[in-house]
Amino acid sequence: MLPRSGAYLLRVNGRQSFVDTGAAVITRPGDELSVAHPLGCGDTFTAVELEPELDRWPASVHRLPLDDVADLQHRLLIASCRRGADRLAVAEQVFAIVARLEASSLPSGVPSSGAVRPGTAAVHRRLVAETQEVLAGGLFTYGLKEIAAEVNASPHHLSRIFRRVTGETLTGYRNRMRVRAVLADVQDGADCLRTLAARYGFADQAHLTRLMRRQVGLPPSAVKRLLAVETRMNIQRRCD
Repeated sequence: MLPRSGAYLLRVNGRQSFVDTGAAVITRPGDELSVAHPLGCGDTFTAVELEPELDRWPASVHRLPLDDVADLQHRLLIASCRRGADRLAVAEQVFAIVARLEASSLPSGVPSSGAVRPGTAAVHRRLVAETQEVLAGGLFTYGLKEIAAEVNASPHHLSRIFRRVTGETLTGYRNRMRVRAVLADVQDGADCLRTLAARYGFADQAHLTRLMRRQVGLPPSAVKRLLAVETRMNIQRRCD
């Protein structure tokens, strides 16, 4: 499952994790699954069925880090499908995403929480999941103190543990998630970048542009063109 927007709690074979647009999910025949939406916002995603030989991750791995390149590849895949791309082109885009997931996965398939006791590591993972849930609820304008207060932790402890568990800073993660929220709105037809910048806590439109360019390699205007649905082209294809 490749996420596009939203977040949810996923339990696979008894192990629960929080899933947002920063992670793809892989499940297999026979897995026991349950999903809950604590934020009440639901989620949108693309379901891809892979042949068994393409599943090269350990059987215990169900959550894969989805980096900025893979996220943009996914959104371009959606745009291609909406424009009526042929099956070969779609398949190649899917294989590119799978290859990217392989390249960006850690050897263990999950972030490392360092050399700590299993019980402590579980507490740390839970703290990170609660923090991700706070941000997924749309609180992108919160600072470190406000986020820490939401999860009943000190700012220093939260900052340290978040980086230890995920391998990135809380600021870096927040920036990735709010850029993806902007991308989801743009793909749904949102047009005013100034409004989106204000909605997701950017200082101004220029700040959004700088951050998006740094993360996906393109400015918002170029991304909008790539994700646009070419209605005229679709009509022409149907006529042909």
